Amino acid sequence: MVSGLESIQLGTLILIVVAGFAAGWVDAVVGGGGLIQLPAMLLVPGISPVQALATNKMGSIFGTTTSAVTYYRRVRPDLRTALPMAVIALAGSFGGAVLAATLPASVFKPIIVAALVAVALFTAFRPAVGELTRLRHEGHRHYVVACLIGAVIGFYDGLIGPGTGSFLVIALVSAMGYAFLEASAKAKIVNMATNAGALIFFLPHGSLLWGLGLVLGLANMAGGYLGARTAVRQGSRFIRIVFLIVVAALILKLGTDIWQDSLA
Repeated sequence: MVSGLESIQLGTLILIVVAGFAAGWVDAVVGGGGLIQLPAMLLVPGISPVQALATNKMGSIFGTTTSAVTYYRRVRPDLRTALPMAVIALAGSFGGAVLAATLPASVFKPIIVAALVAVALFTAFRPAVGELTRLRHEGHRHYVVACLIGAVIGFYDGLIGPGTGSFLVIALVSAMGYAFLEASAKAKIVNMATNAGALIFFLPHGSLLWGLGLVLGLANMAGGYLGARTAVRQGSRFIRIVFLIVVAALILKLGTDIWQDSLA
């Protein structure tokens, strides 16, 4: 079994631990930790992109599980909505990972950037959105919309990945009517499932670097625990500010990827 730790210098390992902690914190608050963690993984000597993706998912599931438990203990999100979303999202994530093996992510990136710009503008110019929970749907419609969100964003996570937590948060705020804090709590439960769905796909392929994944996971857990506690203590206004910062970083990252792809 390959651990992935054999050829890593101490400086690179420290960088990965710091990146894992920071990613766990960002993911716990609003999602988007993959922007920090995945590029750090690609610095490991000899690692392939698929190994980086698989090991990144392994590390992330530690962090999302920790933050989901922390949020649940302090916010008590309604599991009647979160659990069906999570199950559908897991299946969507597995399907996205299967498609990712055949289609390049560059096909979808321009659409994602356009969506992110719309999300940023919506959040920036409607400051009252997400301050309080005002549910937009009732009865069966509420659960149908929640499961559709889980399916679409779960599929996205398996296919591309960066910003999944952020997309979940804004969908729960704008389409469902949750406050940012409660949306973040539910998003962590669903994000935990999307990570699991992608891992189920990656496991049989032998792409996981177990030792490196465990190190990354422990750093992610610490960051996730601290991030969830910070978000609960600071509330929806703080989460909204961090959300806008992360979305801006996502737009910049994916926009740069599109530009580089066009030059290749």
